[in-house]
Amino acid sequence: QVHVVESGGGSVQPGGSLRLSCTASGDSYSMGWFRQAPGKQREGVAALYFGQRPTYYAENLNGRFTISQDAARDTVYLQMNELKPDDTAKYYCAADPRGVAWPLLPGEYGYWGQGIQVTVSS
Repeated sequence: QVHVVESGGGSVQPGGSLRLSCTASGDSYSMGWFRQAPGKQREGVAALYFGQRPTYYAENLNGRFTISQDAARDTVYLQMNELKPDDTAKYYCAADPRGVAWPLLPGEYGYWGQGIQVTVSS
């Protein structure tokens, strides 16, 4: 069993930055950040595997977001810069003890946090 908890959301003006944190207690290896805006499907934002170097990003982020890890603390971070109103969504962290094959696909993950709201507005 994996318990996933997100923190760090909030409201910010366009062009601002936020950092989200996610801690996964229990056995987790694959970690992903996802988001869901009202009326839209949940989409992958960024992902990694604990202890591994590669990171994975949605194509439309243009380098604005960075995922990182502190494996000793079972924690991943999502640094979000140059935020835009289109980034407004509920952000979810997901974990799985397996090395998932498609780390940006929501269906790959077995454990999810409750989600945290990010609002970008002037």
